[in-house]
Amino acid sequence: MERGHRHEALHVQDVQPPFNALTGTPLAHLHKREKWLEYARAIVDGLTLRKAATRVGVHLETSFRWRHRFLATSKTTKAKRLSGIVEADETFILKSAKGSRRLVGRAPRKRGGKPKKTGTSPDDYDIVLIARDRSGATTDHILYDLTAPTTVEVLKPLIAKDAVLVSDGRKTYAAFAHAENITSRGEHVYRGFHIQNVNAYTSRLKAWLQPFRGVASWHLSSYLGWRRSVERLSETFTPERCLQTAYGSMST
Repeated sequence: MERGHRHEALHVQDVQPPFNALTGTPLAHLHKREKWLEYARAIVDGLTLRKAATRVGVHLETSFRWRHRFLATSKTTKAKRLSGIVEADETFILKSAKGSRRLVGRAPRKRGGKPKKTGTSPDDYDIVLIARDRSGATTDHILYDLTAPTTVEVLKPLIAKDAVLVSDGRKTYAAFAHAENITSRGEHVYRGFHIQNVNAYTSRLKAWLQPFRGVASWHLSSYLGWRRSVERLSETFTPERCLQTAYGSMST
């Protein structure tokens, strides 16, 4: 049985506030309210836009609009503080202008295509820094570049002063740790300092993204938030929870 079908008897009105209570929430002014719970189930099941539209019986454009409204809260819900042993690493996701009718600076790339340059050029990839402590608290940020100032700007408000920052040894992390007087370690599995947890998270993220065949760069943050919800809520990430989170009636 699919996760999320355990609450089949729960009606949509049981998990939604009155229309006037939706004012100011991401779901304000959306129509076809009777289909929202089923669409939330499509999100929980990780369906593509087209498959979600087919399952729920709405137009593809509606599916697109609903997806990003439903994910608006999750996009901004991430760990604000990491402590203990904190693992940090970057991953690179191929840039995509999927859905754009106007491309500036290059010809359109086929969905799931390949970069023009070898390596990890910022011209071809979105750089995502992922940080995760051993309690499972996770955050991620899309970086402009891999310079030390950018890394410091992102990590400074996140890492507790008494934390141990473990990385792959990239100099930007060492520079941050030195500037903030935070203990820093390269990964040494035999001493307990490793980045296996954050690397495993990255692997799950990349595998989960594959069915979408390329995520538009300007919507990447929504998908990162979606994946954090899947990881954080696990079996409690039900259609009802997804819908309630979307209009902010439940702590996420």
